[in-house]
Amino acid sequence: MTSTDLGSAEWERSKISNQDINMLKRMGFSKKENALQFPKEESYPKPPINYRVSFVDHLIRGLSPPIHEFLRGLLFVYGLQLHHLTPNSLLHISIFITLCECFLGVQPNWALWKRIFCIRRNSHHNVAYNIGGVVICVRSEVDYFDVKFPDSVQGWRKKWLYIHEESSNPAEENIAPFDGEAKIFRRRSWDAEATEAEKLATEALMTRIHELQNTRGKELSGIEITAYFLRTRVQPLQARKNPFWKYTGEEDADRLSKDLPLKDFEKLIRKISSLNKKDLIPTSCRVAPFSNSNPLPEGHPVLSSLPPLPEGGDVEERAVVDDDNQRRTHQEYEVDGPVGDELLDALTLSEIHGDEARDGLENAEAGLLKLFPYFFPKKETPATFVELAKTFNGPEDLGLKLRQEGLKIGVEGTIALTANSQQDVDWSKVGNIGEMETKKWQSLIRAAKPSARPILSFLGVKPAPAPSASKPEVK
Repeated sequence: MTSTDLGSAEWERSKISNQDINMLKRMGFSKKENALQFPKEESYPKPPINYRVSFVDHLIRGLSPPIHEFLRGLLFVYGLQLHHLTPNSLLHISIFITLCECFLGVQPNWALWKRIFCIRRNSHHNVAYNIGGVVICVRSEVDYFDVKFPDSVQGWRKKWLYIHEESSNPAEENIAPFDGEAKIFRRRSWDAEATEAEKLATEALMTRIHELQNTRGKELSGIEITAYFLRTRVQPLQARKNPFWKYTGEEDADRLSKDLPLKDFEKLIRKISSLNKKDLIPTSCRVAPFSNSNPLPEGHPVLSSLPPLPEGGDVEERAVVDDDNQRRTHQEYEVDGPVGDELLDALTLSEIHGDEARDGLENAEAGLLKLFPYFFPKKETPATFVELAKTFNGPEDLGLKLRQEGLKIGVEGTIALTANSQQDVDWSKVGNIGEMETKKWQSLIRAAKPSARPILSFLGVKPAPAPSASKPEVK
């Protein structure tokens, strides 16, 4: 089944609110005159000369002109325009650059990137998006940081604006002029894997990433990395004077603004992540990031690996990268113009739905693991998700079991309160006495009575003193 490509039909009048504008000002985007221009009545972007189209949700996730050469290289290699990337994809790149510079002590590394990430077409119900038409994904076999993305970023496509591409050297830092009708074609580069030589060169970096995630008491999380670059007020996706490992603090030349007020900072973190109001926002990293005050060790290896960049000032991003190391699969023949390629569309959709199914299973497993000790306190936790699911899907009605336990607790409390009230109890008025198991009820009364006073105390009721021999009469 062929997906419908929305193309330029997705664009509509920008709907940026005053609240959005004030947030961007507080974050420092208006520090330079004419750094931003907000659309007026146009329903399709028409950026002025030297301006590019961006989105509010791109800027707050680390994007700022002039564009970092690593991002510019990714756009060129993957054959994409800036508006083709989703907000979560931009955040993936921001976190990766911060990870490399702050915790690995290297420039963002193209070979390492290829070991961790690939990209996929973004579509829904057979509709292929153009705005946000691709998503950056962690490879299924890679253990990477849980960055706690929100399930969706509502309304981001409607909040577009113009950013000034201020570079005086377009050959190094500029990106392609906006083309809202540029189609997205799958490239061999989307699944490009590291060569054996690149794997060998980056093995120490992969080992260090594993250590950062798993060193007990010093586990680094994706949300800590995100919070760190937002606290520094340095935009990872901006071409900067210095890498993060030379960050000097409040007077750093690359800072976009002064520190955000705590309330604004926490609100921003929750806006770009899945954290809610009850979740704590990290105020520091459990691993000290490299900086001017925590310099790189002497003799620290310098690794340089950037995506291929266009030469001679060319900023055309549609070139297909054709390296010998890029694996060519059965789904990637004739990729130069796969218009109406039903097989390619079907494979792309299956990849997207496969990712969604995997995420769903992971969330289901996490939920069942939380419930397991409540329903099966004496059983050992199953080793696999299949065994876990079978346990919950057994012949026993777990809902009925839960209701019975709740009813038992309620009955115990009621009888205990009654036993402490010194009142005669006519149980025939409570229910059909013929259907009651008298021995169990009497046993329940005896078991519950010692707890009567603590229950009453918890409820704020002070019971009257009882004669030592007084007991409620069961008729």
